[in-house]
Amino acid sequence: MTGTVRTAVFPVAGRGTRFLPVTKSVPKELLPVVDKPLIQYAVEEALAAGATRLIFVTHSSKFAIERYFQSDRDLEQALCGKDQQDLLALVQGTVPAGVSFNYIEQREPLGLGHAVLCARDAVDGEPFFVHLPDDLIRSRVGCLQQLLNRYEQHQSSVIAVEEVALEKTSSYGIVALADNGRLREIVE
Repeated sequence: MTGTVRTAVFPVAGRGTRFLPVTKSVPKELLPVVDKPLIQYAVEEALAAGATRLIFVTHSSKFAIERYFQSDRDLEQALCGKDQQDLLALVQGTVPAGVSFNYIEQREPLGLGHAVLCARDAVDGEPFFVHLPDDLIRSRVGCLQQLLNRYEQHQSSVIAVEEVALEKTSSYGIVALADNGRLREIVE
C-alpha cells in the first residue's frame, strides 16, 4: 500500500465505561479538554497531517458525534444576527471546507480491530491513518505527522506505541517487537 495518506479512520464506537456515569449520556469523545472536545483535537491533528476524508466508526447510540460535525444553519444565522462573529467562527471551524465526513456503524462491540475492519470498504484500498481520539498526545510535531513521515520514508505500515509499566498492561493494547524492531504481535 503506497501513496499519499488522505483518509483518517476514527474508531469511536466504544462505550466509554471508564468515564461512567457521564458517558451514559455524553460520548467520551465529546468530553471537553479545556475548551473543546477530545474528538476535535483528533480531527485537527488529522487535518494538519493532510487528511481530507474522515471516517468515524461509531455506534447508533453516539449520534451526538455526527451532530457535532454537522453544520447548523439556524445557529449560524442566530450568531450572525447577534453579531457574535467570534462564536460563529468557532462553530464554522468544526466543519472545515473541503473535508468529507463519513459515518459507519459498528453494530457489535467486537474490539478495535473489528472497528477498523468496519471501515475497509470506505477506505477502498487507500493508505489511511487510524486515530484513537481518547489518546491526547502533546508534542511539537503531531503524532500523525510523525507517523506520516515514517510511512513516506518506508512505504509500509507504521504504528505509534508508548511504553507502559507491566502492571498497567491490562488497560492497553500491547505489542511485542522482534529483535530488529519490527512488530511481531499485537494483543488487544
